[in-house]
Amino acid sequence: MRYADLLREGRKRLQEHGDQAAGLLLNEICRGHDINLYMVMEEPMPEDLQTEYLEGVHRMERGEPLDYVLGYTPFYGYDFLVSPDVLIPRPETEELVALVLRLYDEYFPKQKVTVFDVGTGSGAIGISLALEEPDFTVYASDISEQAVRQAEKNRDRLQVGVSFLTGSLLEPYIQAGLHCDILVCNPPYIPSQEQIERSVRDFEPHVALFGGPDGLKFYRALFATARQVLKPEALMAFEMGWNQGQALTDLAHEYFPGAVAHIEQDINGKDRMFWLHIGAGNPAGGEGQVRDENE
Repeated sequence: MRYADLLREGRKRLQEHGDQAAGLLLNEICRGHDINLYMVMEEPMPEDLQTEYLEGVHRMERGEPLDYVLGYTPFYGYDFLVSPDVLIPRPETEELVALVLRLYDEYFPKQKVTVFDVGTGSGAIGISLALEEPDFTVYASDISEQAVRQAEKNRDRLQVGVSFLTGSLLEPYIQAGLHCDILVCNPPYIPSQEQIERSVRDFEPHVALFGGPDGLKFYRALFATARQVLKPEALMAFEMGWNQGQALTDLAHEYFPGAVAHIEQDINGKDRMFWLHIGAGNPAGGEGQVRDENE
């Protein structure tokens, strides 16, 4: 069969996944074998590639995400290995990386700083930050040993210096006596009863998705212990649900009454990121109100 014939069959079988799903799968398989799909469309497709492609189509018919079928996903210009042990990094999270780099330039320009990536999963956030900014010393952690192993594979593959710890939230940093200038985290923030896409529900790790009844369980836990790892002046940056900004601002007011809170929108115009600056006139334990920059 020709490449074009296999593509046609894939499109027919993956109609419910959108017009591009079959083409993306075939193109990525070809790219992995150094084949330019669009130069060989009318040529016979080798049997081993036919088998690989049709197996991938079958897995996607069952609802498995394309990224798991391929075994990797692009993120911030780099390819990260992914498996069902880790959440697939989303484009919105690339904006969190960009935010941290921007805040670094504003608050710690050209300084050597320590960054904690809490709940690292595949390592996408921490590794991308280390690759983009050589003045970052990055530590990353996850409660899942399987996730840490996956992240270590990505670190080694991308040849960057990131130290990994295993443990719940800030516990491994506290136990190691480590402190940071910047804490970044994309915690599980989906409310437990919220309906999500079948491919996400059935294949991605629930421990990385759901944040309790209101989605704020892990923010509370992080805020409660953050002072034990933050330096006197520090930044914390989080991804959040589009409708959680006010609730997070209220939480920040409770735990850091002197800090300034900011809500940032993603490329789609939805509230998506939340960050706090602590110290340098906004001491975590001082007087004052947490302010939302949108007010």
